[in-house]
Amino acid sequence: MDVTTPSSAPWLIVGLGNPGPEYAVNRHNVGFMVVDLLAERIGGRFKRAGKAQAQVLEGRIGPPGPAGRRVILAKPMSYMNLSGGPVNALRDFYKVPVAQVVAVHDELDIDYGTLRLKLGGGDNGHNGLKSITKVLGADYHRVRFGIGRPPGRMPVADFVLKDFSSAERKELDYFVDRAADAVECLVTEGLERAQSSYNS
Repeated sequence: MDVTTPSSAPWLIVGLGNPGPEYAVNRHNVGFMVVDLLAERIGGRFKRAGKAQAQVLEGRIGPPGPAGRRVILAKPMSYMNLSGGPVNALRDFYKVPVAQVVAVHDELDIDYGTLRLKLGGGDNGHNGLKSITKVLGADYHRVRFGIGRPPGRMPVADFVLKDFSSAERKELDYFVDRAADAVECLVTEGLERAQSSYNS
């Protein structure tokens, strides 16, 4: 999509994670962390979204005035494996084109802290993406936040549902901040510019 002629529809930026304090700083919840930071930047608070089983915040990203992009930040409250239902309900309610949906999620096959932005593609075994793709198709944007592979023979499910290590936490704020910057760049300047600036 050419962001120089923006759609009047908002962008739907979905952080993927699991609800509840016991999951809050798990690796699997880094999507929540990124949209929480975007919410801080916008200066608003999440609220429950009626029947959509999600928390949402409406606001604008980018420069003030017409150049700013209208966005809906969302955190599905359905648990990761069922993310598609809330995402589809919000997309339908706000009349968001699938190409203006952005999923921010953890990615096992990328080194910790590395970002990759793309449009479309497979789910790579990620249950949140699998659920979203089932209802939207694959043609939505992804901001993939690398968490690396589990050490030794640790099962993937155990690894993603553990908190970031103490060593990882030293850089986590920086990486989350960079991922939030990447989302803003994607929405305001387009995928190619965001990829050239943030894909590492």
